[in-house]
Amino acid sequence: MLHISDLNYEDLKQYIKKEIELDEKKTSMRVNQIWKFYYQKGFSDYNLFSNLPAELRNKLYNLLSIKRPLIKKKQISKDGTIKWLLELEDKNLVETVYIPSDTHSTLCISSQVGCTLNCKFCHTGVQPLVKNLSSNEIINQIMVAKDELDDWGEQKKINNIVYMGMGEPFYNYENIKKSVQILKDENGLNFSNKKITISTSGISPNIKKAGDEIGTYLALSLHASNDEIRNSIMPINKKYNIQDIINHCNEYAKKNNEKIFIEYVLLKDVNDSEQCAKELSKIMSKFPSKLNLIQFNPWPGVKYLPSTEEQASKFMEIIKNNGHIVTLRKSRGDDILGACGQLKTESERERRVI
Repeated sequence: MLHISDLNYEDLKQYIKKEIELDEKKTSMRVNQIWKFYYQKGFSDYNLFSNLPAELRNKLYNLLSIKRPLIKKKQISKDGTIKWLLELEDKNLVETVYIPSDTHSTLCISSQVGCTLNCKFCHTGVQPLVKNLSSNEIINQIMVAKDELDDWGEQKKINNIVYMGMGEPFYNYENIKKSVQILKDENGLNFSNKKITISTSGISPNIKKAGDEIGTYLALSLHASNDEIRNSIMPINKKYNIQDIINHCNEYAKKNNEKIFIEYVLLKDVNDSEQCAKELSKIMSKFPSKLNLIQFNPWPGVKYLPSTEEQASKFMEIIKNNGHIVTLRKSRGDDILGACGQLKTESERERRVI
């Protein structure tokens, strides 16, 4: 059955008009009511859509699912970070992480089950790609989190949405685009462009496309200062190298008039040298950017180690002295494998029987 979150507002209007055969005026009114009941009040039971006639509620019940994923497991870190393991309709599993802070709170959502990129320092990368998430499977991570946090009032407890969970968002471009349309709709979840960040490992053609069609903040998972190092830890660089990425990021920044966040995990004796810092400074001068340095979060079986505090400080200082903005992101939720690069589930691609 089709899920309501597989349709943006205009899609839903056309669908209701066709399937329920309402006139234009009534269609607009009913779609507004449905949209607000689901996205603003958070109702997941048509019986609660009180302004709709019983006949229409019954038709909707048979046409459009408003079901949420099942929470298989919930873990709460000592720092307040919450990780949910969600079971989708097809029984695949995906992880979503809520990161609270004193000033704002962030929800980190996934775009795929598994990943194709095989980045050597990322736990998700050891899980082969199982599937792209549909728009509803992306949006429903937010709906579940809002349910859990009782976040249906005027004051949003979730302030920012980051597409930085499992998977490469730009390898699931159309579903990401539709989910962002729902996120940004003022009668939907009502997040502004500046409250949404999409991360990519550098899928160049879709960086340009997203600049024209999506327009949120962009985070570039760079993690190396030259092609030799990046090739060794991120195989995708052999397809889209650093110069290629720079060119497309420049276009994105010009189109959206915003700095791009560069994400850089510091790996001891791999990408944390002073030479790397100098090379990274030169890359940052090529397009408007801010640098997020990330402490490496180890996971079972990984061969890399985090940089020392002393080396991380030296690295930061070189970047700052070259006139760039840099912050060191503190690790959150690492005790529940909920930190950056630690997400993974047990889902596997179904094997074909020949």
